Amino acid sequence: MDGPVASIVLFAALLHATWNALVKAGPDKYLTTLLVACGAGLVSLPLLPFVAAPASASWPWLAASACCQVIYYRLLAAAYQHGDMSQAYPLMRGAAPLLVALASVPLLGERLHWRQDLAVVLICGGVLTLTILRGASAGADSAANRAARRRATLYALLNAAIIAAYTMIDAAGVRRSGAPAGYTMWLFVLTAALLLLCSGSRWGELPAYARTHARVALVGGGGTLASYGLALWAMTQAPVAAVAALRETAILFAAVIAAVFLGERLAPGRVLAISLIACGAIVMRLG
Repeated sequence: MDGPVASIVLFAALLHATWNALVKAGPDKYLTTLLVACGAGLVSLPLLPFVAAPASASWPWLAASACCQVIYYRLLAAAYQHGDMSQAYPLMRGAAPLLVALASVPLLGERLHWRQDLAVVLICGGVLTLTILRGASAGADSAANRAARRRATLYALLNAAIIAAYTMIDAAGVRRSGAPAGYTMWLFVLTAALLLLCSGSRWGELPAYARTHARVALVGGGGTLASYGLALWAMTQAPVAAVAALRETAILFAAVIAAVFLGERLAPGRVLAISLIACGAIVMRLG
């Protein structure tokens, strides 16, 4: 991977961490995720006539991925509602490649390389470290804080499973589409439409919230679309495994953003846990 491509992948990772920070910083986590998803859909919609349409064989996969994305956004909002970004983000992004690798053994008959075995140890060590740290600090916290952190961990790990699911779905769908750009644009449009349909009574709150947080829709929606699109483009210029591994630096970007801009405290133990998860995710992608 040459320098310019590596720089673009790092920028894509930064964009992903940034739009997650916007969700965490939003006063209403669910409505903020809704704005981000709708922003990505609105940016994608006018571009659809200019990209090739996905092949018909990919549409069932596209629909399944969009359903997973709806669950993903809901769990994302719930995780950030109850826990720190520096806790939830590493769990969501780091555990997902672990679950993909483990699921590929029984589902696809693949065997784990020794590097992937090492990655499993690193990621599990990081998750265990976060759990131990949570338990060690429990005595000084209120019962409400302890319960909130438990919920954040649960939502983050559930979301890791959803990320793993739509990763495997998209891997199959985009290969059948014959049009990666079109597949991506339609995915964002369908996700936004489904998320709006599933908003229930909160639908009425969105217009007023959007008026006061319009930049979230623009920056967050554009950020998530650009992050995914740039990573997709980079995979046409460099080995997929190398791009995917470098993109996992988003975990480290998220930790820095959480500390500098969100005011979250990164104790040495949490830094160690985040580093273990990030290194494990990178090694897993390279494996």
